[in-house]
Amino acid sequence: MSPVDSSTSSGSGWLSRTVGLVFERQTYRHLLYLLLAFPLGLIYYLFVGFGLTFGLVLSVVVVGVAVLAATIGLVRLFAELERRLANALLSTSLGPAGDVDRTGSGVLATVTRYVDAPSTWRGLSFVTMKLWTGIVGLVLIVGLVSAVQMATAPLHYPHRVEFGTVNGEPIAWTINTLPEAALAVPIGGLLILVCLHVTNAVAYVCARIAEALLGSDENV
Repeated sequence: MSPVDSSTSSGSGWLSRTVGLVFERQTYRHLLYLLLAFPLGLIYYLFVGFGLTFGLVLSVVVVGVAVLAATIGLVRLFAELERRLANALLSTSLGPAGDVDRTGSGVLATVTRYVDAPSTWRGLSFVTMKLWTGIVGLVLIVGLVSAVQMATAPLHYPHRVEFGTVNGEPIAWTINTLPEAALAVPIGGLLILVCLHVTNAVAYVCARIAEALLGSDENV
């Protein structure tokens, strides 16, 4: 292969890696995962936080123990949901937790088995982290929406693109003229690529965390 051919191949490979993710379905599965992360994280925070707080406060009476037991069950339910989401949207292959001792019967024995299982506490760690994942995802989604608005500015100007706030003051760009709209197109396109690459990077980290905290003994 001549130096020119090698340079051309290298250049096309770089372009494919940089722009190709726009056309990959997995990129949008990652986006969906991060889009769902905030509402799910909020639900987990409310239910698990409420259950643990009130369960511990009322643990001196029977109702507190019942609340804690129900919370443990919820944690395992949420962890199973997250396991399925990761398999569907992050391309992981997580199996069900297999560390629960199946001996014994009755409510007390069941609760004890779940308390003793390491997967319960790994699942608790994952669901409590979910809200922070959701916040990162929300920032990325907002940034991506702003980038798309900029890239399509010639179709709907005049338009005001907001990027966030600093000290209570909005950071915005008001696009009033066609030259401004034309300038916004390449800037918006570049920001779209940046947002999608960061999305894939965050999703990769989420997948590795899911494998560590939600996987079976074979995955961990």
